[in-house]
Amino acid sequence: MALKKAGYIRGARIPFKKKEAEHKINHFITSPEVRLVGDNIETGVYPLAKAIEIAEEQGLDLVEISPKAAPPVCRVIDYNKFLFEKKKKDKEIKANAKQTIIKDIRFGPNTDDHDFQFKLKHAVSFLESGEKVRAFVHFKGRSIVYKDRGEILLLKFAQALEDVGKVELFPKLEGKRMFLTLGPKAGKK
Repeated sequence: MALKKAGYIRGARIPFKKKEAEHKINHFITSPEVRLVGDNIETGVYPLAKAIEIAEEQGLDLVEISPKAAPPVCRVIDYNKFLFEKKKKDKEIKANAKQTIIKDIRFGPNTDDHDFQFKLKHAVSFLESGEKVRAFVHFKGRSIVYKDRGEILLLKFAQALEDVGKVELFPKLEGKRMFLTLGPKAGKK
């Protein structure tokens, strides 16, 4: 087992695939001329050799930023610092992205009124906190013959929540479950 983790299978070494560089740097740039940008540099179109020479004079790297432009745009920067800043910015964007949370509420086709009110109270709190609610009726065994009861129950549920949420997906039967999806009303948080 330890051999498999190291990349060995039956005595043969399997090479690990190296991660390709995101950007072309210095001598890996293939275009004969590039548009040069960066701090302390006169922006313009330069032959590749001259652009690399300018970058080396400053002790920095020539990094191809926009390869599809004509000619490709290259920036004179410290490549490791550039990667660090990019990773930091991506992490910040991911942290600020709002993730949709869907809360499930399960009913049976013969759910009692007290249970219905109890689950309704939870759904109201979920919707008021900005989360989506997916209510479903689960049909066990022969209870599938009560599809109409399940649909009535879900519609009653949606009607009771119409002041805090809006229906995104009306009751739909999939296998032994009938679903209804509700989202928070705009402006409620």
